[in-house]
Amino acid sequence: MRRRDDSFLHPCVFAHRQLSVEADLAIASERRWELYKLLAEPIRLRLLALAAEEELAIGELAELLGESQPNVSRHLKPLRASKLLAVRKEGTRVFVRLQEDHRADPVVADALRAGAGLLEDEGVLGRIAAVVRAREAPARAFFAQAAGAPSAWPSELGAYLAALAPLVARRRLAVDVGTGDGALLEVIAPVFERVVAVDRAEAQLERCRERLARRAFDHVELLLAELGDAPLHDRVGELGGADAVFAARVLHHASRPSEALRGLASLAAPGGFVLVVDYRAHQDERLRDQQADAWLGFEPAELRDYATRAGLEDAHVTPIPAARCGEGPDGHLDWQVLAARRPADA
Repeated sequence: MRRRDDSFLHPCVFAHRQLSVEADLAIASERRWELYKLLAEPIRLRLLALAAEEELAIGELAELLGESQPNVSRHLKPLRASKLLAVRKEGTRVFVRLQEDHRADPVVADALRAGAGLLEDEGVLGRIAAVVRAREAPARAFFAQAAGAPSAWPSELGAYLAALAPLVARRRLAVDVGTGDGALLEVIAPVFERVVAVDRAEAQLERCRERLARRAFDHVELLLAELGDAPLHDRVGELGGADAVFAARVLHHASRPSEALRGLASLAAPGGFVLVVDYRAHQDERLRDQQADAWLGFEPAELRDYATRAGLEDAHVTPIPAARCGEGPDGHLDWQVLAARRPADA
């Protein structure tokens, strides 16, 4: 039997195939021309380069470029239509970032270099970090104000938890990041032999001190620090790293949640756990004003992805229905717990 390849095709069939290939090449060439045309606008080069540096909201892009939001939206539209940008909606805000699979495209790579050069000359690249940090400004102002008495738990809760403590295998040291008024300490202080509780707002730590004095939690050490501050990491390092790092309703205030989770992971000892309590993704914009939330919760897959990028393993997310989440301004939301472990050989 003769091999079936193009050398044995009927001339008409062969010619048809050749025409099809030439047509495909013509279409591809036309698309490349359209891409060059799309990226000929300097503002689009800048937008593309910014989206490659950081996932940014349209308002943040407008601030960085000194343009109006309508003008930015107008130039983003063709970039989105061409699939160069990925779009994520969060409440009333729209975030954009570069589709990663386009970085290898020679035309896009050249456009990114040109756009980055423009941004560098204009001093825009150096301002990205400040614009991202500004997402936390409302939260800083909100928590800098002490409001009311610390929230209460059942007065006998500590005794019950102390009875359960022997069931926890590793309970030498816990770290409570973003401790606020110390509500979570009511749960972890009776269980762990030592606790470091950290917050960046002195007003919150003052309320926390009242709680510690009332409960006689003299094995809890308070630190005024940011998550990334060296004194916090040095202190936890001196103590041998944490068996458990807690962050309760903290991540949605972070300007970069993924980076925050890496900071939490770095506080854990090898084999230690990171436990994050936060909201499921929701659309209640009121919480931005009521409690200075930067993010409207997270999808479970997002939290698992953050954990993986932080070098953690065995990440799993457990849902918490709203019926168990209290009566506060966020009590109507479903919560969730991310639990992940730092590798034992880290």
